Amino acid sequence: MVNQQEMNSITQVDEFAEILAAARRMQQDWLENGLNFVHLYVEDVDGDWLETWGDDEISNSLFDAIKEFLVSDDDVAVKIRYYLRDESLFDLAVNLEESLRIYRGDEKLCAVRDILISNGDICHQELFDLANNLVDRFS
Repeated sequence: MVNQQEMNSITQVDEFAEILAAARRMQQDWLENGLNFVHLYVEDVDGDWLETWGDDEISNSLFDAIKEFLVSDDDVAVKIRYYLRDESLFDLAVNLEESLRIYRGDEKLCAVRDILISNGDICHQELFDLANNLVDRFS
């Protein structure tokens, strides 16, 4: 056990040394290149990243609708909360929004089922019904 603690300490020291070396390289690049050092570390510096900042954030109408639905008195929402008991509704909403936005067709339904399976103890038929209902509501 002492040997394992020593190995963990050595690993942590090695990781710290790598981080420190990277910081020193960045500082040296800053000294040598001035503000132009940013071009070495940031992709698309001259692009429209500032104008599009936040476009990929989760905060959108679909996410808001899912959050409102999950806390509502709707029968499906009540069942989901019952089956998922201790799981975070916010995390569930994030995962559902991502699945409903990214996946298409049957993949969307499978993704929603996978989320429900990983978060709760639901029988197969009930799971299928809940997933279908969620996909129908938000597609």
